[in-house]
Amino acid sequence: MILSKEGQFRETSVHGSGESFIRGEEGSCAGCHGTEGAKARINASLPPHDESVAGIVNVSPFDCRTCHNIHMTYTFDDWALTGGAAPVKLEYSAGTFDGGDGNLCANCHQIRNEAPVASGGNIDLGSNTRFGTHYGVEAQMLLGEGGLGVTGKPSTHYTAVENTCVTCHMGEEANHTYLPAVERCQACHADAEDFDINGVQTEITAMLAEVHELLVASGIMNEEGRSIAGVYPEAVAQAMWNYKLVEYDASMGVHNSAYARALLEAALEALK
Repeated sequence: MILSKEGQFRETSVHGSGESFIRGEEGSCAGCHGTEGAKARINASLPPHDESVAGIVNVSPFDCRTCHNIHMTYTFDDWALTGGAAPVKLEYSAGTFDGGDGNLCANCHQIRNEAPVASGGNIDLGSNTRFGTHYGVEAQMLLGEGGLGVTGKPSTHYTAVENTCVTCHMGEEANHTYLPAVERCQACHADAEDFDINGVQTEITAMLAEVHELLVASGIMNEEGRSIAGVYPEAVAQAMWNYKLVEYDASMGVHNSAYARALLEAALEALK
């Protein structure tokens, strides 16, 4: 059992493979990247960029100890979640994520960049070539917040799914690849054959492509999706922020179709 979960985690999960944990050597990243900083911060109920979070020397990649209290009591209590799955006050938006066991995920899967502030109707990106929300913003998307100039509300996947992220991405079998499965969707969507339920993913993918073209044409973003340093009208910069919120959520509308659609509609209106 333990070996199978470890194998799933190491071989298939993005959390258990790759080298992004190395970013935990930097103070601004240590709160999420790497076991030591993330575990200490979450146990202390601190936001990702709390001033107490410092870079880690010899940072470790995520493993069982990151999310569980492994080898503390040598009982089943050791499977308890880091931070006790307490609700998470999001750092850069107003809400608190209270989604059961999925709260552990929300500690890192949230907006981790400050929203831009306009001056004289413009937003200065300075030398920033990575303008946007940062990757993995599922908590805000589920709550329907974090966008600029667009008001949303929590999705059914947040309000009606017990344990939120864990139910859909791990299932009753506690699959540690964290990959969602259509079979889990069928508990609510009996006829589902894929994740494109009611054509939501098709719709949002097409809207993202349209906004991408317009952002490139506006000059604020290149074809690779990186921002181009400069000063831009507030509406254009907000459109890019909202585009990135949908793109970096990565569910193509599944997490909160109404909010994803509203964000992209606002971006299209601003750019046309």
